[in-house]
Amino acid sequence: MWIQRVNSFKQIRKLQSVKYLSTKIQDFENVGPIVFHKLGGEDKGIAVYGLNSPKARNALGFDLIQSMREVNQLIREDTKISVVILHSLVPGIFCAGANLKERFKMNDDEVATFVRGLRNTFIEIEDLPMPTIAAVEGVAVGGGLELALACDIRVAAETAKLGLIETGRGLIPGAGGTQRLPRVVHLNIAKELIFTSRIVNGTEAKDLGLVNHVVPQNNKNNAAFEKSMTIAREIISNAPIALRCAKQAINEGVQLSIKDGYEVEQKCYEINIPTKDRQEGMLSFMEKRKPQYQGH
Repeated sequence: MWIQRVNSFKQIRKLQSVKYLSTKIQDFENVGPIVFHKLGGEDKGIAVYGLNSPKARNALGFDLIQSMREVNQLIREDTKISVVILHSLVPGIFCAGANLKERFKMNDDEVATFVRGLRNTFIEIEDLPMPTIAAVEGVAVGGGLELALACDIRVAAETAKLGLIETGRGLIPGAGGTQRLPRVVHLNIAKELIFTSRIVNGTEAKDLGLVNHVVPQNNKNNAAFEKSMTIAREIISNAPIALRCAKQAINEGVQLSIKDGYEVEQKCYEINIPTKDRQEGMLSFMEKRKPQYQGH
């Protein structure tokens, strides 16, 4: 079983509290490498994507990556999801990067194929049509940070540890890190972080522009997740199709000259014009009421 669906935000909170009690970790390990849930009620539109491989510290091995690809497909095809929070259910760990035990057994060709597949998995997350938020409570190094970089927004606890450490292992970042990091922070800073294999805490990451928000860790060790929920609740108040069009316009346009980017913006704007949500947005403004967006 690669995925467990849970039935409420209250149950997710319960699972989060259970995970930090070492005597109960075994009970939680059996649910599989991904715990995925769509929230309901006032949080409808939020999907929670939890990494859950405690023994491997969420290291990026065959099983976890296959599970991620299946979840990515589910999310991509679900028009009812407005925002995704990617987080970890393993205490103190977001993702520890490559599963070096598996990697060491591969020949050169197998390594190249595996890394290409890993990069493609992260590209799938990057290309999800709705906004994504990475909630980083603990260690996110190597491929773990590359995974967080594939998300649109990053939130870190002060106690988080983030870094692209591959050059210290005789490697280079291969799941998008050499390309995404220089697009997130200044080029010179990206080079320094990669060349030194430096690990920074959440506060330092915020100062560098690596994360959007840094928060003090709480006694439940889920402060980054709670902040991500606050952001997600802000996002779901907006029109779902408009959110997708805006993300597409930004992601496509930023790769182009600004003049070509304007054409991408126009294309995405025209996609949104015939939607009922656009009419609802204007009508609710004139009627001075909260809009009721339906995603069509």
